Amino acid sequence: MAASALLAVATIAGGTAAAQQHVTALADVLLYGDNTEFRNPFREGETIFGSAVRVYADLELNARVKVSLGVTGNERFGGDRAFEQVRPVVALTVTGGRSSFVFGAFPPRPADAPIGPDRMSPHGLLPPLQRETLTFDRTYEPGLLWTFRGTLITHEVWLEWQRLNTAEHRERFDAGMNAMFRPQATLSFPVQLHVVHEGGQLFASGPVGDSLGAAAGVRIARGTDAAMRASLEAYGLGSRYVPDRARPELSRDGLGFLGRGAVEHGGWRVHLLAWRGRNFIKDEGDANYLSIQRDGERYRGTRDYAEIGVARRFQLAPSATLDVSGRYHRIERFYEYSYRVTSTINVSGRIK
Repeated sequence: MAASALLAVATIAGGTAAAQQHVTALADVLLYGDNTEFRNPFREGETIFGSAVRVYADLELNARVKVSLGVTGNERFGGDRAFEQVRPVVALTVTGGRSSFVFGAFPPRPADAPIGPDRMSPHGLLPPLQRETLTFDRTYEPGLLWTFRGTLITHEVWLEWQRLNTAEHRERFDAGMNAMFRPQATLSFPVQLHVVHEGGQLFASGPVGDSLGAAAGVRIARGTDAAMRASLEAYGLGSRYVPDRARPELSRDGLGFLGRGAVEHGGWRVHLLAWRGRNFIKDEGDANYLSIQRDGERYRGTRDYAEIGVARRFQLAPSATLDVSGRYHRIERFYEYSYRVTSTINVSGRIK
């Protein structure tokens, strides 16, 4: 399947280049190794080790519009199959002065993404809203994506379709927003929203459920790229968990507070994070923060979680980075550690 898709891309690119002279071949690689030495009532330890590869061509229709065609695959090292998932890459991208709209496969992770394991979720959401390891588990995301980069406001808004409604299961999608209002260079107000929905009307194959989480806060940052940078953030979070709309007694509303401080300098980043929550349950959220245990029972007290971590980024080339990080976690009365190694490579070249 992958070979056929690559051959099709090469054929299309070769036939179009002579007519338009606006074809670019691209390859994006994400190598990941994540080890969590957890053994607590909320989250089990796991090792995620593999690579995600995307090979495609951008056909530029004009200066603002392009079509991407190719193939992507996610491989787990040691797996029985060559790729755990293989999908075609089809996307329409329209760009303006400050906006970008994508219809189809979302762009891959860039090599200059923010450093730090606690900021690695697919859309930069806080870990209680969306766990970081989805970046490795779900490297292919199709749907609608709108990004805006203005002087005062920046945002990313998306709708991602995960599963169709069939006789075996409900449809599933998630939608969200990650926005920032920056009235001053050192002061900003982040707002995040994320919802996961399971439903569909074609087949009544399971309950209809929703999981909504939101966060709003303040961020103070000082420094520049050339010098030491320090930041301090504080967020208030809320959740609404509805596992079955037909059984409202199962629904739960939760609240939480997250504080994070970080210092960056010369490719290094050190961060400290603290969380307190009560009845906070969020589908796709990191289980270390949630008020639900591994056995499915609800934790009825106040959840406490904290971590301290250090990360180092090596700039291997202008479009290739290597990130190494380690963290020490406090999950209630349990103390655990984890470490992560990732490499992101983005290469491209024009086809004459």
